[in-house]
Amino acid sequence: MVATLQRWWPFALVALAALWLRTHELARRPMHADEANQAVKLGELLETGRYAYDPGDHHGPTLYYAALPIAWLRGQRTLAALDETTVRLVSALAGTLGVLLLAALAMPPALSRSNGLGRWPALAAAAFMAVAPPAVYYSRYFVQETLLVTFTLAALVCAQRWWRTGRGSWALGAGACAGLMQATKESAPLFALAALIALAAVRPPAPTSSRRARDALLAALAAVMVAALFYSSFGAHPAGLRDALAAYGHAWTRANGDSGHEKPGWYYLRLFAWQRTGGLVFEQLAFFALALAGAIVAVASGKKLLRWAAVYTAIVVAALSLTPYKTPWHAVHLVPGFALLAAGALAALPRWRIATVIGVAALALQTVQTSRVAFAYPADERNPYAYVHSSPDVLKFRPLAEAALSRAPDRPVRVIGEEYWPLPWYLRGLPRVGYWSAPPADCDGALVIVSAGEVGAVRARLHGAYRESFLGLRPGVVCVVFTPSP
Repeated sequence: MVATLQRWWPFALVALAALWLRTHELARRPMHADEANQAVKLGELLETGRYAYDPGDHHGPTLYYAALPIAWLRGQRTLAALDETTVRLVSALAGTLGVLLLAALAMPPALSRSNGLGRWPALAAAAFMAVAPPAVYYSRYFVQETLLVTFTLAALVCAQRWWRTGRGSWALGAGACAGLMQATKESAPLFALAALIALAAVRPPAPTSSRRARDALLAALAAVMVAALFYSSFGAHPAGLRDALAAYGHAWTRANGDSGHEKPGWYYLRLFAWQRTGGLVFEQLAFFALALAGAIVAVASGKKLLRWAAVYTAIVVAALSLTPYKTPWHAVHLVPGFALLAAGALAALPRWRIATVIGVAALALQTVQTSRVAFAYPADERNPYAYVHSSPDVLKFRPLAEAALSRAPDRPVRVIGEEYWPLPWYLRGLPRVGYWSAPPADCDGALVIVSAGEVGAVRARLHGAYRESFLGLRPGVVCVVFTPSP
């Protein structure tokens, strides 16, 4: 028992650190418009039990279904009862699990050091992922990306175990995790294909299974069944299966069209390098340098896992960089590969003391940056991960609406314009709140919140005296608030 505790307590400490970073003050940051949109969709599922996959404006359904048990355990069964902590716990727990899965991938049971990284390098890889700024920041976000990373790592661990043991149960697990990947986001095939190409490139020894065709069929069936269950809303919405295929048309248009999210090819690598914005420096140079050194070690060494990580990561970097559509949350897909490579670079150093000093220094620098992006400036537009993020002003709308409804209980709160998210989240549960994409004939209300572009038309349709004030939704998007004069 003592030996077991000594063997695993460092990994437990890394997991606890990862969990704390992902759950501490989880509700502190204002909700991003995308988070709010998905949280409202979760509220509909929570209240009605119904979910219909939308291939045009939303990603896969696992995020919403995974949030249900957390909401139930916290006694929240309506949209009005939900809070930021509940919805974000899904990603926080998934991100913590991903740290442990990366350690398992780096150090599978009974794997020889010639193919694995070894115990302490596996610990180093997990620690790098535990404190990586993008991994922490988006583990505190109610979006699909962290779940996709975790399901990908789970599929890789199961496939790795099947390769070594030949047990059909591991093949079944790999297929089920691949199905969860697909049911999380349409980009899942990219990571599956990258893993297979990397596997072919490193040419590992043949798998031990004597029933490879059977196991491959088991994995494929498990993947299809799991994905189909989620997209069909567990049989309640069969059209979701058709829509899951249609999603690729929407994704192609979004990725290669004029979306407003086009970035230069070096965008993701710059997130891991150095940038100064408005007097603040955001950098991961030590971690990035170790990852690049690990790629060199991978080429020079005979470690199959390290070579696989180098090829896999290079493919993912290339695919994401060559796609015009870029958002910073995709950077989380680079963290596991970079962490494995950085750990491999440390393992190649001739003296463990030198490796320890360099590793601890790199982790400390990463932790400082994580503190900056996740806690000090989580919604600041200078933060490269706070992408078109909601302004702290969004926290002021609900008190204004509550006060207005109490003053005029027979009049509505009107929200007018096409740019109003995340307001439906912040005004959830309030009575007599309505939303209009264009000004209605009657614009009067207890409170009128208007997008800047509709102000002139709304002002012309108001009767009586109103005070005007301004509140920001996000950078470049301002609302004008009309409050009836006493």
